[in-house]
Amino acid sequence: MAEMDTSGGGGHKKGPGVKKGKKLSTRVDLTPMVDLGFLLITFFIFTTTMSQPTAMRLFLPKDVKNPDEQNKVKNSAVITLMLGKSDKIYYYEGDSAAGLKATDFKNVRDIVVDKKRRTDAKDFVVIIKPTVDATYKNTINILDEMTIDGVKRYAMVDISPVEYNYIKATEKANGIN
Repeated sequence: MAEMDTSGGGGHKKGPGVKKGKKLSTRVDLTPMVDLGFLLITFFIFTTTMSQPTAMRLFLPKDVKNPDEQNKVKNSAVITLMLGKSDKIYYYEGDSAAGLKATDFKNVRDIVVDKKRRTDAKDFVVIIKPTVDATYKNTINILDEMTIDGVKRYAMVDISPVEYNYIKATEKANGIN
């Protein structure tokens, strides 16, 4: 607690017969001020908004009566991107992985934009297939790339064993271990 001492220190009398008044010390108690400070801190902590979690918005396909027709797309309008190790992306157009080509994240934008330009906008679909060798960072980067390129329809699908074997053969041919 804080105290303030204002007592006089032996001064002179001002005249004969004048009694000196008794000096009382003034004391300021700061306990209520500390309580008020903690109440304000507590109030601001409880009323502040914490950072809101951010999540990616997903647009799911509409239900149809025949499930076989739900995900039908034209083969000529599809490009499949498969994420491999060492930041490599393997891709092919259509439904055959036999024409597999390799690229990296520097050139994938040009490939996707070129395919989008050559395809009708309502039919264009990108299929993303991360392999077991792909990193989480690469998966997020390719999803960001879809947003940057303005791709409205894309799907993340498990890779088939045949496609994975094509990737392994391509990596072996290029000396990637």
